[in-house]
Amino acid sequence: MGAGIVGLACAWWLQCRGHQVLLLDPALGGDGSGDGVERSGSRAALGVLMADTFHRDRGRAWDLRQRSLQLWNQWREELARRGHPIQHRPGVLLLAADAAEEERLIALGRRKRALGLPLALWDRQRLAPLLPSLPQPSLAGLHSGRDGQLDPGSALAALAADGQQRGLMLRAEAAVALQSRQGGWGVDLAGGGSVQAAWVVLAPGTAAGALLEGVPGSASRWALEPVLGQALELELEEPLPTPWPGAVVWRGLNLVPRPDLEGGRRLWLGATLEPGCRADPDQLTELLRMGGAAPDWLQRAQVVSRWQGLRPHPVGRPAPLLEMPAPGLLLAGGHYRNGLLLAPASAAWVAGRIEAGDTPFQPTTGSFP
Repeated sequence: MGAGIVGLACAWWLQCRGHQVLLLDPALGGDGSGDGVERSGSRAALGVLMADTFHRDRGRAWDLRQRSLQLWNQWREELARRGHPIQHRPGVLLLAADAAEEERLIALGRRKRALGLPLALWDRQRLAPLLPSLPQPSLAGLHSGRDGQLDPGSALAALAADGQQRGLMLRAEAAVALQSRQGGWGVDLAGGGSVQAAWVVLAPGTAAGALLEGVPGSASRWALEPVLGQALELELEEPLPTPWPGAVVWRGLNLVPRPDLEGGRRLWLGATLEPGCRADPDQLTELLRMGGAAPDWLQRAQVVSRWQGLRPHPVGRPAPLLEMPAPGLLLAGGHYRNGLLLAPASAAWVAGRIEAGDTPFQPTTGSFP
C-alpha cells in the first residue's frame, strides 16, 4: 500500500524477485488532494542522496544509507539496461557557514576518510572560483563524489514502468481497513470491495496510522505526524556558467542545478520543514532569501513553480520504521526526509522478511539482506 518511492521500490523489488504483487494507491488514478499539497512526499522531493556525508558512521541509520547507495547504483544500471533510465547527477557539496560548522565538517571528513570514503575538504580558495557564486558565508566545503541527486519523477516512472513490464499489478484505490485472516490478510477498499493477500506491506506515508489502529500497540508505537516541506523551481537570468560539483547544501537548504531544463537555466531550491499540513507563505519567502544569504543572481531568479509535500515523521522514535506489527504485516514508513535515499534498503528489508517466512521480527542494527 502506497505508491510513493518507498512503496513503489518495495513492489518493484518483490516483483523482480518472483513474487506476485498488487500495488494499491488512489493516486495511481490521478486522485490529488485538491489543496496543492502532495500527500506523498516523494512527488515533492528534491532527490538529494546524502549517504557518505551522513553525520554518523555506524549503527542502523548508517547501514541503511550505505546499503541504499549500493543498491541505487545497481538498480539504475538494471533499469537503464531495460530501457528505463533514471536521471542521476553525482556529487554533493556540504558547506560550512560559520566556524563551528567548519570544525564539524573537518572532523566529519577525517572520520569518513578513515573508513576509506573519498570525501574531500574544500577550503575558501577552492570554493571562491565556483560560478555562480555560493551562498555566503561559505567558509569551507566537504565534497562527496559518491553521494548525489536522483530525479524523483524519473525514479518513480522507471520503477512503475519496469514493474508493470514484469507483471506488477496497479490498482487506484485506497485501503480503509485490515482484517487478519487465516493464511494472510483481508484488505478492505474504499470502493466497497476487498482483496486477499498473504503479506501486506504498509508504505502509505501518514495514512499508515489509521490502517494500524486495530493492531495492538499501534496507537503509540507506530504513530506518525506530518511535517510539511516546500521547494521552488527557479529560472535564472543566465545558464549556470560552470557546473557545480553536484548538489549544494547550505545550512540544511538544498540547491540542485537542473542542466537538463531550459538550457541549464533551471535550479531547485528547498526545503522548509513546517509542522502540520498547511504551508506558511512567509516560510516560502524566507526560503527564497535563504535567510538573507541568497546571492544576487539567486534573488533575481524567477519562480517557475513551487511544490509542497508531507513527510511522515515517527513520534518519539528514530526514522524510518521498518517493523512487523503482526505476522504477515510489514511497516516500511516514517522515512521523514530520506524516503528516496532509503527506498532500496527498505525494499531489501521487506523482501528479506517475507522470504525468511512468517515469523515475528525484532529490529536490529545489523546489515540488511
